[in-house]
Amino acid sequence: MRAIQVKQVGGPEVMELAESPVPQPKANEAVVKLAASGVNFIDVYFREGRYKTPLPFIPGQEGAGVVTAVGSEASSVKAGDRVAWTGIQGAYSEYAVVPAERLVPIPQSVSDREAAAAMLQGMTAHYLSHDTYPLKQGQTALVHAAAGGVGLLLVQMAHNIGARVIATVSTEEKAKLAHAAGAHEVILYTQSDFEAETKRLTGGKGVDVVYDSVGKTTFEKGLNILRPRGMMVLFGGSSGAVPPFDLVALSQKGSLYVTRPTLVNYIARRDELVARSGAVFGMLESGKLKLRIEHIYPLAEAQRAHRDLEGRKTTGKLLLIP
Repeated sequence: MRAIQVKQVGGPEVMELAESPVPQPKANEAVVKLAASGVNFIDVYFREGRYKTPLPFIPGQEGAGVVTAVGSEASSVKAGDRVAWTGIQGAYSEYAVVPAERLVPIPQSVSDREAAAAMLQGMTAHYLSHDTYPLKQGQTALVHAAAGGVGLLLVQMAHNIGARVIATVSTEEKAKLAHAAGAHEVILYTQSDFEAETKRLTGGKGVDVVYDSVGKTTFEKGLNILRPRGMMVLFGGSSGAVPPFDLVALSQKGSLYVTRPTLVNYIARRDELVARSGAVFGMLESGKLKLRIEHIYPLAEAQRAHRDLEGRKTTGKLLLIP
């Protein structure tokens, strides 16, 4: 089978297309023939070495396809099932081996590409808006990178809950996407200071929650726009890691909360995984959630996909097709 291999950490150029044996399942595993693989910033973190994993490895944390073989103790899936997963390395490939309990069924009305696009980013948007800071009708949220993969889904979910959404984006084109997803106000951070503009839009009161996947360049100003006892939800760092800061600042700015969540802790048990993925698939089936799959690359062009993602040339979801 063909697969992308990383033998040493570094830039996109370290990802090489290579031939590997088709994996065989252990007792509790299943082999999946991939129809689509999701491309996410976490893949960049592993490729760079920011997140550690043994070398060499096949990147990719998200995929969808058909089960071709199961181990002797795998009871939750069978050959022929359409399944999706996230959080297991190895999706930049034609076949992947996955623990059976981490596979979820794909509803008939959801395509393989939609499933691959929705697992990581859809469940991330879901836990952020429903659990980390459970938004309520009438509250106000600021969403950074609102035209990105998670951003567009998070804006839709927040809008459907009845929250007021203030979005930040870099271009007029991305502003249109954020508005279409349900953002009430959109700030072009390349033209306006988002801190000053948010304070103006909220009459100086601040927002209830900031959902920040950008990190280094937005974090400090984000704290300044929270209402007293508001929450900073830092779930990514596309601009770099947030430097250490004095926790006393949280009391000085209004007894603020800060959390650094990650999806793995919100789908740790199988019942959580099935329920959360089912909720996201249900939103897709009902039309309450719309995916934007804008960029589809052949597996051999994984390097270009990463360059586009890191260069912020993309909106919505990126997929690799084996």
